[in-house]
Amino acid sequence: MITDAGALLITVVRLQNIDMDADIVIIGAGATGLFTALDLSLRGLSVVLIDRQGMLRGTSGRFHGLLHSGARYATTDKAAAVECRQESSTIRRIAGGAVFDVGGLFVSLEGDDDAFADRFLKGMDDSEIECKAVDLAELKRAEPALSPKVRFAASVPDMVVDPFRLFGGVAVLAKAKGARFLLNHNVTGIDRRKMTVKTDRGEVSARLLVNAAGPWADKICAMYGNMVDMMPAIGLMLAYDGRLVDRVINRLRPPSDGDILLPFYGSCILGTTAQVVEDVDDVHIEDDDVRYLVEEGSVMVPALRDRKYSRLYWSARPLLKADDARSASRDFQVLDDEDILTVIGGKLTTSRLMAEKVSDSACQKLGIKAECTTKETKIPVLEPAASMRGTIGEEVYGFGASFTEVEREASS
Repeated sequence: MITDAGALLITVVRLQNIDMDADIVIIGAGATGLFTALDLSLRGLSVVLIDRQGMLRGTSGRFHGLLHSGARYATTDKAAAVECRQESSTIRRIAGGAVFDVGGLFVSLEGDDDAFADRFLKGMDDSEIECKAVDLAELKRAEPALSPKVRFAASVPDMVVDPFRLFGGVAVLAKAKGARFLLNHNVTGIDRRKMTVKTDRGEVSARLLVNAAGPWADKICAMYGNMVDMMPAIGLMLAYDGRLVDRVINRLRPPSDGDILLPFYGSCILGTTAQVVEDVDDVHIEDDDVRYLVEEGSVMVPALRDRKYSRLYWSARPLLKADDARSASRDFQVLDDEDILTVIGGKLTTSRLMAEKVSDSACQKLGIKAECTTKETKIPVLEPAASMRGTIGEEVYGFGASFTEVEREASS
């Protein structure tokens, strides 16, 4: 486990005019971009990772903390459910110090649809996700904050992950293997003829480009005249001081607002909404959205109704195009456009797998015969600072964790 913040120093080129080259340039220092930098570096390629801000400043550092068992998608998205089941086990194996095996519950309340519960149980069985009915008397003793109107509960192997502990280790390992980081470099253009990525502080040439910009991926594609069919959706989350529950609590109904409450260190996080937006850089959260989230969450845990949240935050999901945000698949795609690969969709839980697939495609294009090893590579886990309050992102990195100190030092 890493405890010395200095050991995590990520090299950041701060020259006014940079002139670099690499086998592969990756745009986006979120979960997928960082795992891709590690994957390709382990295969022996030279990598430059660019981000207009810092690491995990977008979706990956602002999610609700759930390391998915796949249960939430068992009824509607079997491919995503199976991927989450497999990848959550992998993340726990390679980076156990960043994962909290708290377990999860799906609870049905009076008035909820019995037919959906039946479909859920069948989907769990089809996806081979462990699921067991829980005795209600035992549940009341273990989770007293749950509504007395719970009439059925099933346990699932949900876990919670600290993305800063996990990806601090991914970054330092990628750096040790030769990856270079250009943080706080805003991409301003892409010259496909020269295969050059232009930033506000210089240029980087490469043989291949990986677009891992998440909900901003379409803006990167537009820089070289391409279009990608995305549907960015905003998810609102509320953080509360104190743990009201000790397991991940999910409402047993079709995915909706306010249907998940997670314990995260000494806090709990209520999520989430799903609002499609035109521009993820121009988001406005309405008071009605906050009130509705609290109202729905308090049906499962009544104490939320009278408890003041400590902060709110939102993240943007890079969803694949669908009729609406709730029906959109949580699976992912790697779009192949000759010398540019774009990865969209997916989840933080499946970020290692997404990186593996895009790295496989990159190696095939470059004629590199090297296998992915991230599934077996142990990740050094960042030790959080004692001052960490325990809320994801903390607008942003304001909780004083070691990850913050590392990035601040790297960017100075």
